[in-house]
Amino acid sequence: MNPQVKAVEYAVRGPIVLKAGEIEKELRKGIKKPFTEVIKANIGDAHAMGQRPITFLRQVVALCTYPNLLDSPSFPEDAKKRARRILQGCGGNSLGSYTASQGINCIREDVASYIERRDGGVPADPDNIYLTTGASDGISAILKILISGGGKSRTGVMIPIPQYPLYSAAISELDAIQVNYYLDEENCWALDVNELRRALNEAKAYCNPKVLCIINPGNPTGQVQNRKCIEDVIHFAWEEKLFLLADEEKESVLNNLAKKAKLTEDMLNKIPGLHCNPLQGAMYAFPRIFIPSKAIEEAKAHKMAPDMFYCMKLLEETGICVVPGSGFGQREGTHHFRITILPPVEKLKILLEKVKDFHIKFLEKYA
Repeated sequence: MNPQVKAVEYAVRGPIVLKAGEIEKELRKGIKKPFTEVIKANIGDAHAMGQRPITFLRQVVALCTYPNLLDSPSFPEDAKKRARRILQGCGGNSLGSYTASQGINCIREDVASYIERRDGGVPADPDNIYLTTGASDGISAILKILISGGGKSRTGVMIPIPQYPLYSAAISELDAIQVNYYLDEENCWALDVNELRRALNEAKAYCNPKVLCIINPGNPTGQVQNRKCIEDVIHFAWEEKLFLLADEEKESVLNNLAKKAKLTEDMLNKIPGLHCNPLQGAMYAFPRIFIPSKAIEEAKAHKMAPDMFYCMKLLEETGICVVPGSGFGQREGTHHFRITILPPVEKLKILLEKVKDFHIKFLEKYA
């Protein structure tokens, strides 16, 4: 087996999630637990959390998949117009036909138009836009193009810590060199160019840093970098001749989460031994947790990271599935977990109350 593939780790779907699946099976068999359901707060799965799908998108997909529905009065004219345009861009007017490697041209034209509007009229060329089946494939494709060399000339990829584990997994699979730069937790997870420069200079001793990954808003940390920071990073990448890989969230998604973000921040910060920075964007909170020394020792006895031990206990006692901070990377001696803020407000309140009750009992047990 390819040792690079074997070394890949993806905490978001790791041991905690496997355990959650086992518990769900036990609940279906009628095995009694201190809870009646597993709440999977480990990923930002909007539909699984009760968010209704956008009707227009489903209508267009249905019309493209089964064009006979274009004659049906059950579908609105705007959905039919969009579907006809997409089908006209497909060979044989069929969604099942092969497309250009970059993706269907009319969709790339629409993406370019959106970018031009977003950027205040700066032109965007559809020929410079590539459609991918999600962020994972897009990131992997770019990294495959950029990674080369061996020994000290092997490509280094700079990633933020904490980071979304897709990056460390892709770097491991491609046998590239991971170069960590740390976000400043004490300053709302800010990105400091001086820290980028430190990481770059140190990495030059053992690899050839070529790529700088920026996740904005942060995942799992949820911060949004300000304009000056973004400009400084772009200038730094240009100055150091680094390929800038920007992982950015759709703005409209974030606008709908403001109420839940404030609720989560406020409730978590009322729990003794937890601290949550302001949630400026993204679908997650990444609170820092205090874990007593007795709990750390027990975690070592179970060959677990302390926050993995904490999250496993949280799952087993409350049914709440979150991801330990060790799966994203964090500064030595700190502990975190990532939790989604996507559940409906009332369910989110219940979830956070359960976290509070568990954490207080955990501190009392291991004091």
